[in-house]
Amino acid sequence: MKKILDLIAEQMRAAFEGCGYAADYGKVTLSNRPDLCEYQCNGAMAAAKAYHKKPIDIANDVVAALKGQTPRGEAADNAALPMFESVEAVMPGFINLKLSGEYLAAYLDGMRGEDKLGAEETGGGKTIIVDYGGANVAKPLHVGHLRTAIIGECIKRMGNYLGYHMIGDVHLGDWGLQMGLIIEELRDRKPELPYFDEAYAGEYPQEAPFTISELEQIYPAASARSKEDEAFKARAQEATFKLQNGYAPFTAIWRHIMNVSLADLKKNYANLNVTFDLWKGESDAQPYIPGLIEDLQKRGLAYESEGALVVDIALPDDPKELPPCIIRKSDGAALYATSDLGTIIERERDYAPEEYIYITDKRQELHFIQVFRVAKKAGYVKPETKMTHMMCGTMNGRDGKPFKTRAGGVMRLENLIREIGEAVYDRIMENRTMDEEEARRASQIIGLAALKYGDLSNQVSKDYVFDIDRFTSFEGNTGPYILYTIVRIKSILARYEQEQAENGENMSAAKIGAAGIRPAGSAEEKSLMLKLSAYNDVVEAAFAEKAPHKLCQFIYELSDAFGSFYNTTMILKEEDQEKKAGYIRLICLVKDVLESCIHLLGFDAPERM
Repeated sequence: MKKILDLIAEQMRAAFEGCGYAADYGKVTLSNRPDLCEYQCNGAMAAAKAYHKKPIDIANDVVAALKGQTPRGEAADNAALPMFESVEAVMPGFINLKLSGEYLAAYLDGMRGEDKLGAEETGGGKTIIVDYGGANVAKPLHVGHLRTAIIGECIKRMGNYLGYHMIGDVHLGDWGLQMGLIIEELRDRKPELPYFDEAYAGEYPQEAPFTISELEQIYPAASARSKEDEAFKARAQEATFKLQNGYAPFTAIWRHIMNVSLADLKKNYANLNVTFDLWKGESDAQPYIPGLIEDLQKRGLAYESEGALVVDIALPDDPKELPPCIIRKSDGAALYATSDLGTIIERERDYAPEEYIYITDKRQELHFIQVFRVAKKAGYVKPETKMTHMMCGTMNGRDGKPFKTRAGGVMRLENLIREIGEAVYDRIMENRTMDEEEARRASQIIGLAALKYGDLSNQVSKDYVFDIDRFTSFEGNTGPYILYTIVRIKSILARYEQEQAENGENMSAAKIGAAGIRPAGSAEEKSLMLKLSAYNDVVEAAFAEKAPHKLCQFIYELSDAFGSFYNTTMILKEEDQEKKAGYIRLICLVKDVLESCIHLLGFDAPERM
């Protein structure tokens, strides 16, 4: 279904062209003065110079043409409906537009009858890999993992909704020195294990020699120890070398680490309503690294510098000097860049995506500039393949510093989810609108919405302050406020259904949809309808610009518009049954749009609040 702005622009282009001006001047935008008009066209201002005429004269020509031309609407068989209630040329040459109530109502009816509420599947099946999550095995998820996980999930969901083939990859940190550290710490704690008996020749146990809780203690202890004990660090480096060269006992331990860690990670990501199509890690890239290094050397792209192997990535028009990408350190070890390039080679072989999207902390900006440029320079990806690094700001406490526990440590993600859920539960129980069991269930749903909306409503690249009191408020620009709007509409619909049943009527979906949405009868109703009509444009723009906050802003404004309509309209007390049914059809569409949007954002609404 065409976007409302595109349909209006078609009329404007035809009017400009009909007056002898270039059709391109017929661009239309939402009005920045809603008190004067709903949409505006500033094309006459731009055309004035090209045609050596006053802007107001051009605007008057176009307005006259608009008033005389036959509309060509495409929403719900409304070709014969006038598109505009009013068109006006105002000094110095703006064209102010207001949609007719009939046309707008017909457009919304078109949305009701379309799959995905009229949102166009613009993706055409193009494959996009989204690399998000980035958790390390053997470590618990903490608040630093929150943004990449929920932003990536939202980007993936929007892309799938718009017809792209989205592939989400967690890209685990499951290789390198951390594994050697765990192995050697485990050796010192449990030397009797068969993995450390060089004479052992049997099968290694299927059950891991540690729980997730033990594993999460082992790694930080080993990491701290390696900073003070050089001999221990050397042992860990040797263990890492053996693991990376296929030493069977250490490979068995590594598999235990992976199995125990993955089970815990999957549980915790599920609590965030975040899923991945691929659970790949740095280890999966290792088979590609020797060939990658050899290829770069053979082709003269990589050269030695101070013992390391590097690839130049600087371009003549770079605003600042960029260092070469290190492919291999002087001690022969590969780096994250090498691993990421190996992963790209694997992904090209398996999926050949048209686009890559990496979502990480903004401190990795240089790393991805280097990786992308080497991948393009070496021809591992096509020149036209789009490679995007979405740089996330940090989640900060009220002191403006990265969010910590009250004790000053890094907060585990599961504890953060629990804490925000408890805050929501306390708010629910203040009102005592439901029993404790139902309140617990609802608080989990609302708490996740509060957490996700609180993050996603900020620009991805910006830091933001995590304020649990504000995020869990049922008023203002918050997740609970959005959910409350949905629940309020559900309540109205349930009461209407009960009323209809008492009158012997059946409020089936078919019956509700039997008639169309009526033209707005008030300014508040039209404002709500105008906001609804922007749905498919907003979803498309939010994905194209990688900007989940635009979707959040839209549903906040839509919820506010519904609130104004609700406060000024006696929906269920309306005596005119046709008018009442029209209200019901309209708020059904509001509910459907809001529910669609929160699904894209990665959370759901409860039945009651």
